[in-house]
Amino acid sequence: MRVLTDHLRSTVASEGERLAALTDEAASRRPGPGKWSPKEIIGHLVDSASNNHVRFVRALLEDHLSFPGYDQYEWVRVQHYNERSWPELLGLWTAMNSGIASLIEAMPPEALSRQRTTHSLDRIAWRTVPADQPVTLEYLVSDYVDHLEHHLSQIR
Repeated sequence: MRVLTDHLRSTVASEGERLAALTDEAASRRPGPGKWSPKEIIGHLVDSASNNHVRFVRALLEDHLSFPGYDQYEWVRVQHYNERSWPELLGLWTAMNSGIASLIEAMPPEALSRQRTTHSLDRIAWRTVPADQPVTLEYLVSDYVDHLEHHLSQIR
């Protein structure tokens, strides 16, 4: 997992630098009807970090990977990310992912690789896994990073 945590940290650092160059106005601009602005995408990634941080901790304490989902569009809407300060959002996103990288780094290898037969990754994962297929915490962690990268590519 060291490779993954190093990758997460370097992605957040390099993308954070690139994103910081956007003006508040540019970060607020939606590319089209029904599309999120860069602020809303980063806000969504803050929500994802918040939810997944809890999932990762619970996965270390419980023998399953069954977690509630959340309505990402409603979370973005009610938090008014597009009206927030761009530097504030980037700082929050950076700090949360730094904490997640530290958490991942501290995960015992046996917890990461243990097969879990009870999970909700058929509903909550970015790349879903059928409910009858065993899954690992390592998969959930990798899925989180892939999801983050997917949304960052939407801003590029």
